[in-house]
Amino acid sequence: MKCVIALMLAALPLYCYAGSGCPFVEKMVKTTLNSNVSTAEYIDVLKHYINDERTELAVVEFKNCFLSQSEETLRNVVEMMALHGRKLRNIPTP
Repeated sequence: MKCVIALMLAALPLYCYAGSGCPFVEKMVKTTLNSNVSTAEYIDVLKHYINDERTELAVVEFKNCFLSQSEETLRNVVEMMALHGRKLRNIPTP
């Protein structure tokens, strides 16, 4: 499970750098990085893509990885996303 989460964390910036052109992906990234969004709210955003309990547990663990980070770390991730020239510049800064 930890390997899956590590891969998701590593792939997220690369995926955003490549440019999704998809409003849902943009919303998902913003929701992931926003520490004011609870795990329950995060699951609600992704509910159409969660097919079973294992997937839900992975989503919860993924969001909790970000919730457990300091505000400084979250600001740094937001800054990294902005440096890639994405539309994510308007992510609320924690």
